[in-house]
Amino acid sequence: MRTTLALDDDVFAFARAHAQRERISLGEAVSRLARQGIQAQNRAPGLVAAEPSSKYALLPARAEVITSEHVRALMDQEGL
Repeated sequence: MRTTLALDDDVFAFARAHAQRERISLGEAVSRLARQGIQAQNRAPGLVAAEPSSKYALLPARAEVITSEHVRALMDQEGL
């Protein structure tokens, strides 16, 4: 499908570099990168994919709120 897109400069530069590195067209690069974003959203609904800003991993959202009492009970259970 042929269409026209307005891309931010940084997005265009990234897609163009990806296309050159993979030796594919710019359109194919944009399609692949968009698919990767869609697949990432489908794997972790409700989470925004981002580069980790620390050594701690983010866990998926839960319906239950973890309180200090939960932590203390688990520490007692584990003998900590």
